[in-house]
Amino acid sequence: MPIRPFAAALALLALTAASPPKKITPVKPVPAPARIVPADVERVAMTTELGTIVIDLDGKNAPLSTANFLRYVTAKRFDEIVFYRVMRLAWGEQPNGLVQAGLRGDPTRVLPPIPHESTAKTGLKHVAGAISMARLGVGTATADFSILISDIPGLDAGQNPNDPEGYAVFGRVVEGLDVARRIYEVPLSPTAGSGILKGQMIAKPVKVLTVRRVPVAKPTAAQPGAAQPPKL
Repeated sequence: MPIRPFAAALALLALTAASPPKKITPVKPVPAPARIVPADVERVAMTTELGTIVIDLDGKNAPLSTANFLRYVTAKRFDEIVFYRVMRLAWGEQPNGLVQAGLRGDPTRVLPPIPHESTAKTGLKHVAGAISMARLGVGTATADFSILISDIPGLDAGQNPNDPEGYAVFGRVVEGLDVARRIYEVPLSPTAGSGILKGQMIAKPVKVLTVRRVPVAKPTAAQPGAAQPPKL
């Protein structure tokens, strides 16, 4: 994997989180719970214009990031946000990259930043379907996140000498990765964005209608402890 292009990709992942909000439909903020203690697995359904993405959040290994995400979900602050960016990596097996969504610093809806949960401590990895916090510096993540279309191990801790902490994975898509892939394929604007971000912004951002918690199905008696395979 070329080092320079990948370093630029990392910069893209970080910088976009600080971009000012653009054309986000105003939503009256709902008070967020002061504290959430997540279960080992918390499931959310993200309904977008292109379909629904079901994500299992890892409350056991990444409790801080999971609780943060659930505070936004519970307060309905993710309703009517958009997927605004696609990072397409030119190397490796295609499609290769990620899609990104969030509040983009909207001051009426963003909650305080959270501590960084390094993959070196959580044991989670940036694999296809992973959901990961976008950020600037360590400890600045708030309400922007990425869903990986492919494995991108260079985003894990210890892989980039310029940013050794990497990014914080806190769950994985279990159904609807095909929806994320459709978002990945939408047209990009050749002029939106500035600097290294130019050409990465979605021409017509994909709206997220709602994000809601949903029950996690328990194993059946006939198959105790059986894991539910992801529906990609």
